[in-house]
Formats: sequence, C-alpha cells, structure tokens
Amino acid sequence: MESISAFEIIKLGIGPSSSHTMGPWRAASLFLAELGDVKRVQSLTVRLYGSLAKTGIGHGTDVAVLMGLSGEDYTRIDTTTIPERVAAIKERGRLPLGGSHDLPFEYARDLVFEHAITLPRHANAMSFHAICEGGETLERTYYSLGGGFVAGEQDGSTPSTPPIVTPHPCHSGQDLLANCRKLGLSVSELTYLNEQAWRSQEAIRSQALMLWREIRDCIYRGVHQEGYLPGGLNVRRRAFAIHRKLLQGNGYQTVEEWSDLLRRQSRNFTLVDRWVTCFALAVNEENASFGRIVTAPTNGAAGVIPAVLMYAWCFMDGFDEDKIVRFILTAGEIGTLFKKNATISAAMGGCQAEIGVSSAMAAAGLAEVSGGTPEQVLQAAEIAMEHHLGLTCDPVGGLVQIPCIERNAMGAVKAITAASLALDSDPADARVSLDAVIKTMWETAQDMNSRYKETAEGGLAVHIPVNVPEC
Repeated sequence: MESISAFEIIKLGIGPSSSHTMGPWRAASLFLAELGDVKRVQSLTVRLYGSLAKTGIGHGTDVAVLMGLSGEDYTRIDTTTIPERVAAIKERGRLPLGGSHDLPFEYARDLVFEHAITLPRHANAMSFHAICEGGETLERTYYSLGGGFVAGEQDGSTPSTPPIVTPHPCHSGQDLLANCRKLGLSVSELTYLNEQAWRSQEAIRSQALMLWREIRDCIYRGVHQEGYLPGGLNVRRRAFAIHRKLLQGNGYQTVEEWSDLLRRQSRNFTLVDRWVTCFALAVNEENASFGRIVTAPTNGAAGVIPAVLMYAWCFMDGFDEDKIVRFILTAGEIGTLFKKNATISAAMGGCQAEIGVSSAMAAAGLAEVSGGTPEQVLQAAEIAMEHHLGLTCDPVGGLVQIPCIERNAMGAVKAITAASLALDSDPADARVSLDAVIKTMWETAQDMNSRYKETAEGGLAVHIPVNVPEC
C-alpha cells in the first residue's frame, strides 16, 4: 500500500469544499497540463457527474473548474478576485485557457451538470473533452476522492505523484502501535521519522508551522468579518459577535497581539467552550466564503482541528511551537489511516467521513501533546470517531453552511472530550480498537443511502425551505 504524507491530509486549501472545489480545480489543472499547447484547442466541454452535479453549484465546483482551466493555483490566487473573474467568463463567453488562450466557452452549454448520471467508480466524477486543430481530441475522466485527492481514469492514482514507501509503513492502527513499541517512539516521533521520506527535518517543521500560521490567520480573519454568507441561504456570520462579546473591549493592533491576548483569557469552562465554538465557526465561515483555509482532512470539516489546536495554544500550559508540530504530525498520521482504509469523502461516506475523521485526528493530536501514550492517542481517535458513526451529509441548498458550520464546533468539543477520556483511561481495558472503528465506519458508509451522501436529496436538505439554485 502506498504511503501518504501527513501533509497530504493537512494542507493549504480554498473553500468551500475539498472534494467539490479543490478536487475539480486540481483535475482541471491536470487536464490543462495534459493539453500542452493550449493555443491549439478550438473547443472544450466539461461534464460533472453524481454528487459534483447535484451539489456542484453550492459547493463552487463550476467556479473551481473555470479557475483551474484558467491556469490559477488555489493556494496562491487572491480569493477576493474570483467572483469578478467568473462573472467575466460568463458574460464574455470566453475562457482564458491556461491564462493565455482566449477560448470561446459558453457556460450554460460547455459546462454540463449531469444530474441523472453517476459513474460507477466514484460519486465525484468529471470529464473534460477538448477538440484541437486538425480534429485531434483529448478526453480525460477524473475522480475527486475527498480531501483534494484526485484519481485519473487510467491509472487509479494521482497522476503526478510517484509512490513513496516510508521506512516504517503504518497502514493500520496496529501497524502504528507496533512501530511505536518496536522503536520506543511516540506517534509524533514516528511520523516525523517517516515524513523524512518526503522532505528534510527542517522542512517538516517549517511546513507544520506554516500551516499553524495559516490556521491562526484564518481564525483571525473569520472573527473580524460580519454580515451574511454568500449562496442565498442568508446565513449570518456568528463568529464576529461571539468574539466581540468574549474580548469585552480589549484592544490589539496585530494578529500577534491578538494571539497573545487570547492566551491571557479566563480558563473558566463556559468561556473556554465558547472560545472553541468561536474558533470553529470562524474557520468555516471563511470556508463558506471561498476563503483560504487549511484542509484538515477536508474543507467541510476544516474548523475542527484549528479549533482544537487554538484551544491548546490558548488554554494549555507550556504549549509551544514544538507541540504544535507534534499535534499536526499526529493528527495527519491518524488521518492517513482513514484515507487508506475507509474514506474521507462525504460523497462516499456521509459526514462521518469528514467531521468524524477530523474529530478523531484532533483528539489524537491533543492526546499526544498532553502526554498520552501511543495507545492513548489511538484510543482518543477511536472514541471521537465512535461517536460520529452514521453521521449523514445533508447540506441545505447544496451549500457548505447548514448544518456543516455548526458541526465543526460540535466535532471540536467531542475531540477535546475524547482526548480527556483517553488520558484518564487504561487502553488495556478498551473493547474497541481504532482499526475496528475505521472498519465499522467504512461498512456504515457502504450501507448508507445515497440521499445522505452530499446529494442534498435527503435529511435537512429536503426539510428546510430555501430558494437557491439547487433546490
């Protein structure tokens, strides 16, 4: 089995969805690369299938495809310019293919939502068909597997990523524990050792701290934005008002001063709980607005790990940058186990595959930096996932807003509780292993009706009156 880096699970992204925005964006970029000389292209058609068609508008799939084909990188683009650029493409009927070729492209004709067709391999599928000079054609089908991962029709793997095997492969919880025991290492130490198959020791630390800065900055942006989220549901941003009440007029000038101020806040349980909620809401309100976030392991669940990590930064004694690195490495490694043995795609497994997995990752990271043994770290992840089993994905209006945003706050609180339970327990007494709960999650995902897998055809999505395009 191919190894997966912790930094493929926790990485820089853009809202609102890793499977419906980042994945299609990346697929469009891959197709663009295969085209080569874009000036030879005379026409282009894109078809979206399954979940990508059914909730593509609300998740920004169309926007992602247009930006990817325009040659943009979602980790670098100025997100505030996206609406204007998409509007220009629609109005002009021209697509700046690769950023240099002004290609005729009618949005309503050339970007097709195949609502009635789901390809057998995966619920998130898309195809690109280009006609070039001389009648030459190029057609490719890609699948968005969740978390921004993309597979091609031909090889079943991300085309540009060569397989890497770590020195101490961990493809299950049992493997992880066995390697920790054999080497006498903690989970984060083992992950740090394996991560050197991809990058240097210095780069590992640098990458983790870059992600931490992005997390902190995203929360900061989120708590300073008020108003309503885009999309037509008229969902009001709540992090702004909660943040203002909690700070009670205390001032600051920079994000660093703000961060230091948070670390001096009261540790009263009720206040801390409200802060955790505020952190989670802030991230996912940014996510819902096409903001830059850290995908962990998906965008719909992007607020859980930031909320728990910021909780640790603000309210745990002695929490420093070394512990930030250990938290991220541990959380990322746990996420790889779900990716390899189940799914992190809501279109395949419901919201248990997103909020559930992120809560398990956060619980493991928190247990690790709180002094937990490898056995307790895995138990924390197991407890968190056990209490998300069966969670459906039923986005109202196909938007990553209701119930997605609040679920991040709930997932964060569950992660903190799961870590506490594990740290106060003897893992030898546990009757459920992490591997068992991952297997159960996957079986539950396969049994779950497709209406509850990011289609907006069941659950809250059909019981909340809305007036948005996909309803």
